[in-house]
Amino acid sequence: MIDELDLGLFKLHPEREAVLAEVHARPFTGLVSSLGLVRFVFLAQGEPAACDRRRFVDFCRRHKLPPPEPPAKHHQVGIGPVLLRWEQHSEFATFTWIWSTANNSAARQFGDVDDTAKSLICELSQAGQLLVAIKLEVERCASATERADQIFDKSSLAMVTVKGDAGVVASDFRVDEKGFSRILVCDLGLTPYDLGALVQRLLEIETYRPLALLGLSSALELAPSVDRIDRRLVEVLEEMKGAEGLKVNNHLLDELTALAVSFERGVAGSLFRFGASRAYNELVQSRLSIIEGDDVAGYPTWSSFLARRMAPAIRTCATMEERQANLSAKLARAADLLRTRVDVEIEQQNRDLLRSINERTRQQLRLQSTVEGLSVAAIGYYVVSLFGYLAKGAQEVGLRVDPSFVTAAFVPIAVGVIWLVSHNVRKRHLKTDEAPFRARD
Repeated sequence: MIDELDLGLFKLHPEREAVLAEVHARPFTGLVSSLGLVRFVFLAQGEPAACDRRRFVDFCRRHKLPPPEPPAKHHQVGIGPVLLRWEQHSEFATFTWIWSTANNSAARQFGDVDDTAKSLICELSQAGQLLVAIKLEVERCASATERADQIFDKSSLAMVTVKGDAGVVASDFRVDEKGFSRILVCDLGLTPYDLGALVQRLLEIETYRPLALLGLSSALELAPSVDRIDRRLVEVLEEMKGAEGLKVNNHLLDELTALAVSFERGVAGSLFRFGASRAYNELVQSRLSIIEGDDVAGYPTWSSFLARRMAPAIRTCATMEERQANLSAKLARAADLLRTRVDVEIEQQNRDLLRSINERTRQQLRLQSTVEGLSVAAIGYYVVSLFGYLAKGAQEVGLRVDPSFVTAAFVPIAVGVIWLVSHNVRKRHLKTDEAPFRARD
């Protein structure tokens, strides 16, 4: 009887552990009010990302902390009163510093960074480019609206309750004088797990939002180039109508090819950026749908506030992506038309060339026939002359022959035989020359 199954009996897929462990990647960290938090998002790929990872590993070893495993994409360590959470993504890495503010909440102001966290942040330098800097604080507020009004710009303040009415989140999505965007979470009874999940999703919204908008700058940069290529394509198509001659069409084809190369270079550079913007926007919308509950009277929700600017930006990226696809198809069709026209003109030139070759061949055949007639006469003359000498010789040895008569009688015979031999030779040569063409047909 088998007590338990052993998976060693089977051949395991090489990616099995990775796909099963993915559901546990970047787990929520249980948090307790009140706390302060700072997150930095660094754009880094390739060698800069590897360099930043090595710096983080060295930082952990200096503080006698376990460094992340080589394949790990997230790591969390505690350094005294500060909790550091590191995450590495495909094109960016995040460092989130968390500390408690429960003991000195009365003396501090919103956004003050713990002294220990400040010194650690200065110690851990990064090679990547800083894109996002966030300050988030969780407080137990008697009145969320009054506290938010004290911190944020009222003209752009957005607030919403968390699902379950256990908290309120607020932000004006502006950057303060030190370059940080700020978020306030009013804890009205969140459990540590729920608070950790809420904070992580808020950080993801504020991280993915600028990443999604990176595609807008790419779209705006590409717009003049796309407009120029589109206008020039229309001009080339107009020139194609009256273009005649292989040289002119070849020139247009070369110009069209250069336009296509220039255009495809821009498409290749923006393809990833537009796709990433679309994906990041979907993540932002997903996180908003998870956390948002009821409206706070007199204030826009996060979804409505962000939609006023993010939705047009994402539509601009989508429109530019669609324009690129349409323009690429038009360039390809125009190039095919020009290439077909050039091929037809080359075929016409080849046809004219073959026609002239055939004409020259006919002339050569006529000349050859003429030369052949002259050759028959010349060879006949020499043969008859030789025969005349033979007849004279026969008379000298005593034969009763008249050299003049015999020679005259031999003339038509010699000419006829020579013509017949020459004609048969020419027929054999013609059959030999025509055989490859018949086999090809």
